Amino acid sequence: YRENNEMESQEVMCAILGIFNLAVPSSELRTQAVALSKKQQHRGPDWSGVYEHDNAVIVHERLAIVDVDNGSQPLYSPHEVNDKKYVLAVNGEIYNHKQLTEQLEKPHHFTTHSDCEVLLALYKEKGTEFLNSLEGMFAFILYDEVKQSYFVARDPVGIIPLYIGH
Repeated sequence: YRENNEMESQEVMCAILGIFNLAVPSSELRTQAVALSKKQQHRGPDWSGVYEHDNAVIVHERLAIVDVDNGSQPLYSPHEVNDKKYVLAVNGEIYNHKQLTEQLEKPHHFTTHSDCEVLLALYKEKGTEFLNSLEGMFAFILYDEVKQSYFVARDPVGIIPLYIGH
């Protein structure tokens, strides 16, 4: 904090929290996950979103920068094709999202103008191999409901912090 209690600009950004491979029902962990995420809500004061599944709980605290009206997270793969099986929570920016969208092999329906939604399409087409094509500063959680697997990554330089615990 600065002396006048204003937050430094680098402290304000989104925040993500994920709990996976649950040993207890997700409904029992949801309250705890939301309470833990509230401790980082100052980073993303514009929106709180929660995803809960049998094997995962993901909470996102959003700072609305890109697609202020529709970019709330977690993001889901498009539901109109009965494919709402991938869930994404991101902290950061994907600088080359327009180029990545143009390079997709198949047409994808995007429900937001978020720079991060392209990650869902890239995962659908390439699996985790898309990671090296990203330019930006980011940390993300991508959960696959069908495989009950998760993919957690951050930018190679570590501009966006990511802490993993067991």
